[in-house]
Amino acid sequence: MVTIKDVALLAGVSASTVSRAITGDVQVNEPTRLRVQEAISALGYRPNRIARNLRRQRSETIGVVVSDIENPHFTRAVRAIEDAAYRQGYRVILCNTDETLEKQQAYLEVLAAEQVVGVILVPADAADPTVSELLDMKIPVVAFDRRVDDDRADAVFADNRDAAKVATTHLIASGRRHVAFISGRANIQTGAERLHGYEEVMSLHGMDAIVGVGDFRQDTARLAMLRLLDQHPDIGGVVVANNLMVIGVLEALRFRDVTVPGDIALVGIDEPAWASLVQPALTTLGQPTQQMANRAFELLIERISGKREATRFEVFHFQLHVRDSCGRRQFDLSH
Repeated sequence: MVTIKDVALLAGVSASTVSRAITGDVQVNEPTRLRVQEAISALGYRPNRIARNLRRQRSETIGVVVSDIENPHFTRAVRAIEDAAYRQGYRVILCNTDETLEKQQAYLEVLAAEQVVGVILVPADAADPTVSELLDMKIPVVAFDRRVDDDRADAVFADNRDAAKVATTHLIASGRRHVAFISGRANIQTGAERLHGYEEVMSLHGMDAIVGVGDFRQDTARLAMLRLLDQHPDIGGVVVANNLMVIGVLEALRFRDVTVPGDIALVGIDEPAWASLVQPALTTLGQPTQQMANRAFELLIERISGKREATRFEVFHFQLHVRDSCGRRQFDLSH
């Protein structure tokens, strides 16, 4: 293996001069820099990035912490972030918290110890003091999908309340009554906002809310839907608060021989890749996940490079995709 000493010997300089030339030190004059570059090319030398980062006391790595890697929404976001990071010379450390504060704190501590230059975080707990500790260490944080309590962190998220309002309004406008809602976790911003949007529309139309708690999990949603079918046999429609829970709801409906959309119309919030492939095709509220992820990375780079100090909160909007699970009809939802 070619070493930095081999390059130094061929270029006729010291190893420290080679190191400074590689890192772009202005104290290395141009003729010396050219000799070092020629020696590197001739020998096929590849600098040890890890060792160089340790000497700099700075990594070229960012941390990406998601709450549930099995959720296709976060899987797509991670892919977009990793692609963007790689193109700009950064590497990604991926962590999954399973929506638990303990794992979130543990991983954020690991990322700080690894000297990452920034973190994109889907917070399991918005009040986690570890986030503030990172910011105190001058490690920028961009919250994705949900905000955090420390207002020094940027945030990129979607208008969840409006998505639930559009989904619920669409079912009511199609003539469905006794519309139920399978909710996520109410202690998480995404879950709370989607539940509030549903409740707002039901109240506006003088209807009682029918809520089953699915915790953003497939199995929990299946059980919640089965309970609602027992308690409210007259349910005519259901809004499901994320794509994993849609699978559980469909399993419950199939188990009870409930037809979609004949007996119950269904709208899911989030747009899984399989939405148009199932029978019946799934009506969804899709958020622009890739654009959101790209923007989160851009905000992080602005912080890392020192181009911006002011905090940014950026909100994206869902799009209604009408398919067969609630009847292929588009209604005027402006009233």
